[in-house]
Amino acid sequence: MKIDSLAPAPGARKSGRRVGRGIGSGCGKTSSRGSNGQNARSGGSKGVGFEGGQMPITQKMPKRGFFNRFKESYDIVNVQDLNQFEAGLQIGPAILQERRLVNKKAKVKILGNGEVGKQLKVSAHKFSRSAVAKITAAGGQTEVLG
Repeated sequence: MKIDSLAPAPGARKSGRRVGRGIGSGCGKTSSRGSNGQNARSGGSKGVGFEGGQMPITQKMPKRGFFNRFKESYDIVNVQDLNQFEAGLQIGPAILQERRLVNKKAKVKILGNGEVGKQLKVSAHKFSRSAVAKITAAGGQTEVLG
């Protein structure tokens, strides 16, 4: 048996119904669309939220605020979460992602909640002042990523 000789079993595939091919086909004249009306026309179905021509409820409701497309969001890691790493280790977003402390795509911000008792080299996109103070007080270093 070769791959080019494979075929479905006899009777497994059924050809589609050919509508609008004369009265003898059983699906002539209106082509199984019923009599006249919106749904008998091509493109006759209206979109989601169409309410027969009256004002849709989504347009009636008041609108509030706006969505800022340029807002940068950060995944937050507290200083106390860095205690799980070994001393002297270079910590960056990739290592934080491996330990499931941050998501893949988000930028990382280190906050100063808790205490750090190890000397660490931490790289992140942003740091709070208290986080920088606590990391440097423990003998570590901080690096801001671009």
